[in-house]
Order: sequence, then C-alpha cells, then structure tokens
Amino acid sequence: MRVPEKYYDEIFDFKGQWDMSSRCGLKILLHEKPVVIVTELYQDNPGTSVTAAGKSLAEQICQNKGLNLNEIQYLHCNPDTNSKLSFYDEEFFEVDLKSNEPSYRKLSAEEILKLFK
Repeated sequence: MRVPEKYYDEIFDFKGQWDMSSRCGLKILLHEKPVVIVTELYQDNPGTSVTAAGKSLAEQICQNKGLNLNEIQYLHCNPDTNSKLSFYDEEFFEVDLKSNEPSYRKLSAEEILKLFK
C-alpha cells in the first residue's frame, strides 16, 4: 500500500519513540500562518507513526525548517490509499500542541479545500 506523492513534497526522517528511525511525508504550505502537514507513510515508515510521535515530530520539523512551533498550524494526514478498508480513507486532523497531550480535530472537506487554494 503506497501513499501517493501528491500528499507530500518530501520524505522527512525523524527520531521516533526510543530514538527509532522513522519517516513521514511532509508538506509545508506558506499561508499567513505556515501550515505543516505530516502524512503517514504506512509500509514505507520503519518506525513510529506521526500520531505516536506527537509533539516531538513537530519540534523536529520546526527545528529543521527554521519554523516557530508556536506560529504554525500543525496537521496530520491519513492519506487515501485506495483500500477497501475505511480506515485508510483520506482524513486531515488539526493537532493542538499546547498541552503535553495533543488534541485532534478532524477537518471538514471545506477546510481542506481552503488549505490547498
């Protein structure tokens, strides 16, 4: 199950849980507030998922890309992989990183379209 490249501009290598080598898709949209989108790569990720990596992944991206964690909109993408299982349907979640335990809000279709205009 390969993730289509339309979901990311680059593969981002990061340290996952227990410093495990991990990978995700990364797309940064330069809006008024930068939008950082991390995408699950499923079989192409040897380590920690973007969800399990939590705030650490966002911090690693910001450090690597020269962004301020407090000035980004951080999204997780579960890409459509054309699977028969609804678990693999496309979904985007905004992640609130202000607390130690991130909270997630699913974006509507309208919000997703607005992001990519």
